[in-house]
Amino acid sequence: MGFTANVVQHTTLRISQVAVERAALISLRQGRKTLKSGSRRWTAHGGDVVVVAGGQVLDVLNERSPEGLFEALWVVWDDAVLRQAGTAARTKAIEGVAVLKEVGDGFRCALERAVHAIHAAADVPEAVARHRLAELLVWLAEHGLAFPAQREPTLVARLRNLCAGALSEPWTAALAAERLAMSEATLRRRLGVEGTTFGQVLADARMAQAMTLLQSTDRAVSHIAWDVGYASASRFSVRLRDRFGFAPSAVRGHRR
Repeated sequence: MGFTANVVQHTTLRISQVAVERAALISLRQGRKTLKSGSRRWTAHGGDVVVVAGGQVLDVLNERSPEGLFEALWVVWDDAVLRQAGTAARTKAIEGVAVLKEVGDGFRCALERAVHAIHAAADVPEAVARHRLAELLVWLAEHGLAFPAQREPTLVARLRNLCAGALSEPWTAALAAERLAMSEATLRRRLGVEGTTFGQVLADARMAQAMTLLQSTDRAVSHIAWDVGYASASRFSVRLRDRFGFAPSAVRGHRR
């Protein structure tokens, strides 16, 4: 169906090569967000809504507001919801990223209902939750935007999603190949064609989930390390610094 996260930072952070696999909406509450892909750049400020098409890799800069806080609410759709909703007439397919400056109270109320449906899954029937997520797509259509048609996911995307679904498992290339119904040799060869390796994809999946948990929860770093497949907080911290250039403490700041 989808998921949501409220991202909070007390420091300005630049995060390189963030994989956004699925269609997402980001309601920027405080601070400034800059997204970059190649020569294209998009900037949003507090109060803006950012819409991101899935299947791309972006460089991200999250900057604090004058009050010293960055905060953004994410909503991510499952592909099944997008397929069921279809594409409305008189809309333009989002090319990478779109920034909406004024969305109005109706749009924001729809966003709150969708977030509530995801959080209160035990109280909101699945059909109602899907309807609320689809309502957000209708609001986007009212602003002339629609997500592009869903493409067949690449092997890298399939592997990343597979690992992300169970990061605490002791993943190996052999196990992943079995789950993807192919031989280990075929998996390694096809990943090589796409310019990556099994280890790189697994590490990216772990780091992406780790960043989400650091930004949107108060879980201890040691618990997050375990959640994403690292046996110790120290090893996890080294990996995070190698990947992003900063320690876990830099994400949360002293007031988190």
